[in-house]
Amino acid sequence: MEASFGWRTVVRLGFVQAAIGALAMLATSTLNRVMIVELGLAALVPGALVGAHYGVQIARPLWGHGSDAGGRRTPWILGGVALLAAAVTGAALAVAVMADSFAIGLGLAIVDFILIGFGVGAAGTSLLALIASYTPDARRPATAMLVWLMMILGIAITGLATGRFLDPFSMDRLIAVTAAVALLATAVAVLALAGVEKGTLPAPPAGATRSFETFRAGLADAWHDPEARRFTVFVFVSMIAYSMQDLILEPYAGLVFGMTPGETTTLSGVQNGGVLAGMLLGGLGGTAFHRRFPAVLKHLGVTGCLLSAAALLALAGAASGSHAWPLRANVFALGFANGLFAVAAVASMMALAGAGGPTRTGLRMGLWGAAQGLGFGLGGFLGAAAVDAMRLAGAPGSAAYAGVFLIEAAGFTASAALAVRISMPHRVPEGGERRDAAAPRWNSRRAPA
Repeated sequence: MEASFGWRTVVRLGFVQAAIGALAMLATSTLNRVMIVELGLAALVPGALVGAHYGVQIARPLWGHGSDAGGRRTPWILGGVALLAAAVTGAALAVAVMADSFAIGLGLAIVDFILIGFGVGAAGTSLLALIASYTPDARRPATAMLVWLMMILGIAITGLATGRFLDPFSMDRLIAVTAAVALLATAVAVLALAGVEKGTLPAPPAGATRSFETFRAGLADAWHDPEARRFTVFVFVSMIAYSMQDLILEPYAGLVFGMTPGETTTLSGVQNGGVLAGMLLGGLGGTAFHRRFPAVLKHLGVTGCLLSAAALLALAGAASGSHAWPLRANVFALGFANGLFAVAAVASMMALAGAGGPTRTGLRMGLWGAAQGLGFGLGGFLGAAAVDAMRLAGAPGSAAYAGVFLIEAAGFTASAALAVRISMPHRVPEGGERRDAAAPRWNSRRAPA
């Protein structure tokens, strides 16, 4: 295997991320809509199923440790993609069964959505660990940007294609289209990964030894590392703040600004456009200035958090219902800040995961992936629940939404404070190593960023 991945290899791995995102989108978006609209089920049903998919992300450290101990990431990535593809197809079949027998269909759907979570966790964790192991520090921001942009592109293309082929809608067509996408995504992942990982994990530097620990020992080591622990808390808190507005932004725009469903859907597109712009600036800027300013990732992350908080405060202030308020510009600014934060967070995750050495990269990436998944799922639920709770307590609808935006802003402010305290690692020079009393390993000499 090449000592570091070139851009061509990064693009290939981006196709794998796109395949994972496309399959997950079918479960969390298309099947969600069919259950609510075509089957007339309460939104709580698909919400609970999607919540189960996020809940099992807690197993990500286990999948990461498995790819560490096995010495190769590719089997775990392909195994996860195959499981995800089969489970998404099974979930489509389960939704079709719900039309005739809700109880049986729901039981099948619960199993399938849990397997979807396992598939996403196994494939996504090992893929990011592979990228982190072979991406030079200076290229990590641009690599994170490219991989995530390709995932978004894959989701967008899948959404457009499945939307076209699902009409005229029928349950049989839903199953067929889902199965076709699953087969295509699996084939893309297989072709993209072919020959990328010809050997095993990179050999340690001269004088160093490689030691594969038990899962419990590796997890304890990561948690007792102050930087890893701080970063875990940072990811969890920031992802709660990041996702709290996911389910309430469009209803807010409709209630307070009188926007139609079509207009609020367009507003989501404006927000995603801002996310893409933020990712581009963060990825390209982070790579361009990394050598001159090694702490650029930290500064980008803090800036993204603070700008997100400012945009949310503006949204809360606009809850008075002034139609003169530039809502689209405000939402674009929120998306831009979120994109800046996201690129910095993913690139930092790669750097910190690699700091533990090649035998711990997957486990640490899994730890932060678990914090990300749990935080994201919890944030969406808490945002919607908080609006309902405040309205039940007698608060006007506009005030309830404003209250959630204020809570989100506080969450991003707290995330910025956490990010300031995280020291980014510097790689050990070739031949150098810091040894731990418990077990010899690769590690990093940490210095204040």
